Amino acid sequence: MKHETEKQMKKQQKPIVIVCILILVLAAVGVGMHFIKKYIPTKERMDLTEYYGQTGEDEMTVILGTDIMETKAVKSGDRVYLPLDMVNTYLNQRYYWDSANQQILYATPSELQYYPASESGDSEVWLKAGSVYLNLDFVKKFTDLDAYVYDNPSRIAIQHQFTSVNTATVKKDTSIRYRGGIKSPILTDVSEGTTLIYMEALEDWVQVATTDGYIGYIQKDKLSDMEKKDFERDFQKEEYTYLTMEDKVNLSWHQVTTQEANAYLADSIANISGVNVISPTWFYIQDTAGNIGNIASADYVSLAHEKGLKVWGLIDNFTADVSTTDTLSQLASRQNIIQQLVQTALSVGLDGINVDFESLSEDAGPHFLEFLRELSIECHKNNLVVSVDNPVPEDFTSHYDRKEQGLVVDYIIIMGYDEHYVGSDAGSVASLPWVEQGVQDTIAEVTPERTILAIPFYTRLWKTTGGAVTSEAIGMDEAQNVLSTNGVEAVWDGSVGQNYATFEQDNSTYQIWLEDAQSIAEKVKLIQKYNLAGVAQWKLGFENSSIWQTISDNLQAAS
Repeated sequence: MKHETEKQMKKQQKPIVIVCILILVLAAVGVGMHFIKKYIPTKERMDLTEYYGQTGEDEMTVILGTDIMETKAVKSGDRVYLPLDMVNTYLNQRYYWDSANQQILYATPSELQYYPASESGDSEVWLKAGSVYLNLDFVKKFTDLDAYVYDNPSRIAIQHQFTSVNTATVKKDTSIRYRGGIKSPILTDVSEGTTLIYMEALEDWVQVATTDGYIGYIQKDKLSDMEKKDFERDFQKEEYTYLTMEDKVNLSWHQVTTQEANAYLADSIANISGVNVISPTWFYIQDTAGNIGNIASADYVSLAHEKGLKVWGLIDNFTADVSTTDTLSQLASRQNIIQQLVQTALSVGLDGINVDFESLSEDAGPHFLEFLRELSIECHKNNLVVSVDNPVPEDFTSHYDRKEQGLVVDYIIIMGYDEHYVGSDAGSVASLPWVEQGVQDTIAEVTPERTILAIPFYTRLWKTTGGAVTSEAIGMDEAQNVLSTNGVEAVWDGSVGQNYATFEQDNSTYQIWLEDAQSIAEKVKLIQKYNLAGVAQWKLGFENSSIWQTISDNLQAAS
């Protein structure tokens, strides 16, 4: 009886043991699955159509450096075409669309080239449904870039940055994944020794890009440390050369408003010293067809040359009711201006042209730059210096594009004045910190050795009456007379680098921030400090005769 009972108990225990074993097996499987799920990298590959996005017929996704662009390229047969806006914004801004003549203009340093648009995809410029596209080979003609073209999905990868590139080298064969994590799908495989663009480091992963257009993540331990690299290139393009002076430039603007006023040059320069360039205000835009007013004088130039002065004729855009944008946006108008300037320069013996186009609207920016490119070509053919006047950099003047200007013209001139102006609150015309900041911001974009700092010979006498603020521009001697007449002594204000005075009269408060030998000396010292090309002054006639020695002394220290 006892034996039978034991046998029955053993039979009952068998299922329990089996269940326990099954539980253990399932647990082991679960642990294994969890291990696989957590620690074994997925071999799933990313759907590249999903990654790069859908494209329409004859469209191509563009991967530009480390960005997948929303705007598409197009193709015609084997030809690839890039949108003009994309090329101008990211690759090369010198492809200029001449809408009136339906052509692309490209200004090299020595010539202006013309490329007519076609409505079929068989030329350099394709006008497709009203949008302008440039043939990839046409872009590569003037632009240093590498391009990789692929199908399935249709795409083009473009690399155009080749200096100071953040890179890292693959230490072991591995994969680049869509996201940072071993369970993220694979974009592409990379071999040991491959150079990748290093974008951003995470805790265990690094965002990278391949040269052929994959942008994803790689495990940090599979990469070398980041290093900056310059890639050797064999791309050749025509470089600009510049007409510059051996000595520091010391330029004075001479405001001349009539032909007859040219005869007074001798009187105007009788007491100056140290000046080596004079810039008379001779030319101005008269209409949107590009006809210019012209009061140039060969006798004036001859006398200036006798006195050892080079002459840079100034052209401005101050004529009321003549749109600078409308004028410069027309090829015929630009060429008309340039032809008249160069012909006059040659006939009267000018040494250069000074461009003083002010208050440019943002939409005028591209046309202004194209004008400078075209002007530079013709001026340099005739050994004429090109200089351009620019306001102190502000966010709202970024469209002046000083960097591009500086590549094209010989000298960039900073107009270091009008910090406060007619209609503004009372304040300095040119405080030293404001001027210095303008220099720093300019030479961040432009070569210092071809940058000239312009300083004011004038100041403003500010009058506040019952809350109403008015001002008038006065020269150095007149400013001193105002102080003497009112028995006021100016006091040096180091925070602005100027002598300051204030007084009450006839229920009004008067304020003046003086330009004098002390303030001018501080400004001219910036030329040595930042290795600038020289100094300019607005304007001849506002100065005190003793100021020339102050400028010369401080300019010589900069030489």
